[in-house]
Amino acid sequence: MQHRIKKPSHRLTPCGFSKTALALVVATQAPLSWAEGSTQSPGLMLEEVVVTAQKREESLQDTPISLSAFGAQDLENKGIQTLDDLQANVPNLQLTPHPNSATTPRVFMRGVGNNDDQITQDPSVAVYLDGVYVARSQGLSMSVADIERIEVLRGPQGTLYGRNATGGAINFITARPEIGEWGFKQEVSLGNRHSQRLKTMLNAPLGDNLAARLSYLNTEKDGFINNQGTDVDHFGDQDRDAWRADLLWQPTDKLELRYSYDRSNIHDSPALIARVDLHPQFTPTPSAAGEFVRDLQPNDITSDGHNLTITYDLNDHLTLKSISAYRALDSFTNQNYHAGLYAPLPLFTSTHTTDQEQWSQEIQLLGDAWDSRLEYIVGLYYFNEEGVDNDDTRKPLSDEVSFGEADIKNTALAAFSQATWTPNVLADRLRITAGLRWSQDKRSATLEERDITLSSGAVTDYPKGVGDNTFTNVSPSLVVAYDLTDNINLYAKVVDGYKTGGFNTRASSIDFFNQGFDPENLRSYELGIKSELLDNRVRLNAAVFTSDYEDLQVNVRSDGGDPTKTDVLNAGEGKVQGLELDVTALLTEGLTLNLSYGYLDADYEEIVDATGSDIADNFRFTNAPKHSYTVDLNYDFPALSFGQLSAHIGYTWQDEKYTSSSVDDEKYIVDDYGLLNARLSLSDVAFAGGNLRLALWGKNLEDQEYYTAHFGLVVPSAVYGEPRSYGLDLIYEY
Repeated sequence: MQHRIKKPSHRLTPCGFSKTALALVVATQAPLSWAEGSTQSPGLMLEEVVVTAQKREESLQDTPISLSAFGAQDLENKGIQTLDDLQANVPNLQLTPHPNSATTPRVFMRGVGNNDDQITQDPSVAVYLDGVYVARSQGLSMSVADIERIEVLRGPQGTLYGRNATGGAINFITARPEIGEWGFKQEVSLGNRHSQRLKTMLNAPLGDNLAARLSYLNTEKDGFINNQGTDVDHFGDQDRDAWRADLLWQPTDKLELRYSYDRSNIHDSPALIARVDLHPQFTPTPSAAGEFVRDLQPNDITSDGHNLTITYDLNDHLTLKSISAYRALDSFTNQNYHAGLYAPLPLFTSTHTTDQEQWSQEIQLLGDAWDSRLEYIVGLYYFNEEGVDNDDTRKPLSDEVSFGEADIKNTALAAFSQATWTPNVLADRLRITAGLRWSQDKRSATLEERDITLSSGAVTDYPKGVGDNTFTNVSPSLVVAYDLTDNINLYAKVVDGYKTGGFNTRASSIDFFNQGFDPENLRSYELGIKSELLDNRVRLNAAVFTSDYEDLQVNVRSDGGDPTKTDVLNAGEGKVQGLELDVTALLTEGLTLNLSYGYLDADYEEIVDATGSDIADNFRFTNAPKHSYTVDLNYDFPALSFGQLSAHIGYTWQDEKYTSSSVDDEKYIVDDYGLLNARLSLSDVAFAGGNLRLALWGKNLEDQEYYTAHFGLVVPSAVYGEPRSYGLDLIYEY
């Protein structure tokens, strides 16, 4: 096997920043030194960013949440198309593929996440599509056909959201139909490795108060590692489709109904699970592998859903909102582990078939009183989920086949409220926000397992697992915000977070499955600043936080001889401290700098084992790099007679991180790496009654090699990150 001590493909400065990218930033620093009396172009200021993180439209600067928001232009410039693309653009957010399927991302925020993809466990970071909770991680790499913006909320969420989450929340918000306007948009993107992305949108008025918006998206791309075995041509091929139909009806000035249907299909081929060396050595990305792989079937995942949102203004100060939703998941994933490593046969193969349905109903009452000194929201939430997961694990070297079936039935109820009061003191600069959420989760699961020895036909049936638990929680929150000036807001925040308990299908014994595991709880303290400086040419937002965890759910390897067996422990106590910084600066007319930085310090403080011993020193947080940042420069050249030329360059970097919670696996480390991306576009070109824009783009331009996942499956294993990619976009709209 080829190996080397890993070295970056470019020299790093002390903080890890590529000299290539640094030179581009330094070259533009002079305009940042503004004297107090300097003359500035009139009207030269940053545009306001509007978000709905607190269920109302409000300025990002008025929202006391550590929040990253990406509008349509940001998504285009940064090439953000799926959930997986967010990691490189949001500090303190980590996404890593599950070994069983690269289409199942494991999401970690502020060091907190779920390392497994079991149907019996809930994620620590909640994902929402137009306000609807998406319960399962399988297929979260799906494409959404018509995204308008994405909001990433760091820290515990629950007071205002359908499901509680201890790590944070990610909201995908789609574009609304526009009443009274025809609209059309066609995107064509072509790139290396036979990459193509086709996206079509049509907005059609259907009378004076009704409109429809239809969207279709197709993405195809060859994987970057050839499959020398049979069936698919490459490991990691992408083949995805997404549809969306959206209807908006406004029968009166007070009533609005919006219905949408979305569907996403993923037919990607499995990623290569490579045998690699441990840190500090790094095994280069192979161009081909899998000589002994046979019948490598592509994954087949379909996710679809219906959403009916009704909004009714009861009066000028009170609005009633209903969100009714149904979603379904049909997932088949397939993985081959290390065929040819010790023999022509794989160490084992794994296929999972998951069928899941969920229903949810949320009622919100939003209002204000006392000349808007009081703003409030009161809500009720209901969630019901049923699902079944079938697991087929074959171990050819040991002549065994293992079958497992897990069934779940989950019901969640919640009542939540939040109120913001602006007292008539301190020139109305003080705001006090209090929230409270009551949650009840009823969870039941069964597990049936069977082993078959192929040579003898012997069948071993294991005792059936049956688990049934009910959990109740009350989570308060309190925020005190003060406008130091009209453009500088300070806030202090304390909030409790809660993630429900569940069951572990990979438990080392059936008794461990039956008893399940308890909820995890945390209390987060946060101090933040939201500011706009230098005549609104610089936006600086920052937050420092400390999160104290109790009964933290930790997935640990319990049987060194069987990598499929793990146990979920309520680990005791942990502390995560950190910092998040977001800076946007309008350096000169047309030139904008964006800088985001995240810092994490995460430690387990106490883990008590069955004997009463504290074994916290044996564990550590995974997927929690100490430092991470992104730097972006956007420049709009002086307008041309035929269009607008713009350039975007971005660099993202993250520190090394542990990928195993056990200190015994101390060398399971993904090393630090940085990615350089760029885009050059020509927009506002008049064509056929509309506008045309063209763009050249490139990702990972320095062709950095890195792992997106690193784990032990009999041998040290890894999934590789994408190499350099580039292409051309052509977009027409009117």
